[in-house]
Amino acid sequence: MFEKILIANRGEIALRIHRACREMGIKTVAVHSSADADAMHVRLADESVCIGPPSSTDSYLNIPSIIAAAEITNADAIHPGYGFLSENAKFVDIVTAHGIKFIGPSADHIRLMGDKITAKETMRKLGVPCVPGSAGEVMTLAEAAQSAAEIGYPVIIKASAGGGGRGMKVAATADDLSEAFSSARSESKLAVGNDAVYMEEYLSTPRHIEIQILADGQGNVVHLGERDCSLQRRHQKVLEESPSPAMTDQLRTRIGKTVADAIRDMNYDGVGTIEFLFENDEFYFIEMNTRLQVEHPVTEMVTGIDLVQAQINVAAGYPLTLRQEDIKFSGHAIECRVTAEDAVTFAASPGPVTEFHVPGGLGVRVDSALYTGYNIPPYYDSLIAKLIVHSNSREECLLRLNRALEEFVVSGIKTTLPLHQEIVHNAEFRAGSYNIHWLEKYLAER
Repeated sequence: MFEKILIANRGEIALRIHRACREMGIKTVAVHSSADADAMHVRLADESVCIGPPSSTDSYLNIPSIIAAAEITNADAIHPGYGFLSENAKFVDIVTAHGIKFIGPSADHIRLMGDKITAKETMRKLGVPCVPGSAGEVMTLAEAAQSAAEIGYPVIIKASAGGGGRGMKVAATADDLSEAFSSARSESKLAVGNDAVYMEEYLSTPRHIEIQILADGQGNVVHLGERDCSLQRRHQKVLEESPSPAMTDQLRTRIGKTVADAIRDMNYDGVGTIEFLFENDEFYFIEMNTRLQVEHPVTEMVTGIDLVQAQINVAAGYPLTLRQEDIKFSGHAIECRVTAEDAVTFAASPGPVTEFHVPGGLGVRVDSALYTGYNIPPYYDSLIAKLIVHSNSREECLLRLNRALEEFVVSGIKTTLPLHQEIVHNAEFRAGSYNIHWLEKYLAER
């Protein structure tokens, strides 16, 4: 087992990884920008190293500085968390070349799944159902028009190397295609330096369902059920739950086995998430995330499995002792992503936190790096806390979530806590009758 792990991230996920390491008897190294010198994970880690100024480009994305920090502290391994360098194959190559273990899949698997066109082709060959679409990259408007005619309108144009909704545009009719195609390419180029796009059928009322997997690269693979991530704003997840209100045991078994078989055939190791659009009881692959997900706690709550510790064990070479029949799903869990934003305008709201009080009680978990007096810097993602609630049923979970939201206090800044309170009281949400377009429609009409 590793003796010391460097955590190449910040915020709540850095603290989450530190806690998992501490419970395993592993020492931690926190890296931080100058803006995060007072961060909670920095305060709690065994060692800390400043790796640059506030800009993430000069700090959390600064590969030489992170490698140097690992070397001077004699870290055995690096855990990337999510975001930043977590799916950067070049970073994995460099970490490995320096004799340090990367806690995650191989660079080859990251590259394979990082390009959405290649990922889709790979999954189709492995028997995973995919959204009908173009055979590969669509390079010209003429090709786009031909593909759209074959697929049928409406179509969605997606960036091959994009993510988080970047480079994603819908063309409802042929008249919309030129602008959507041009916009998707230019947006993708600006965001990730790659303007390659492809096309898919635009499903009208799908849910966003993702399957969590855990594999050891030694032939052992389990799936840990699904998460429903359909509540989204601008393609960004706002609330997640497990199990999905739309799922049945039969559907879960079917898609879980399909995914597990594909991952085993890939000889994949580590945690991963296979994301689908789900409509009319059919699953359509959209992408694979080769890292820990922000919403992993809901899976932990319904399975009792610590995914970060599982990641670390697999990276250390230990085979999975879990078998699919060992996975038991218990109750229901919901996660609310709380951000430092105005709940109406969604304008960012960094600044000092004058009061911070988290809810407690049975089945309530808060993953956050905030504390009273902490000054939220303006340089990074606005996520400040995750409220996760678990209970025996969805109905009980909603009651507990409502109570927990009433207890949650964050003063000095604006947050999206009021939005989550609105959602929990909404009759359609409580009935589970929502899809990926529901939240944006609700926000437009409220």
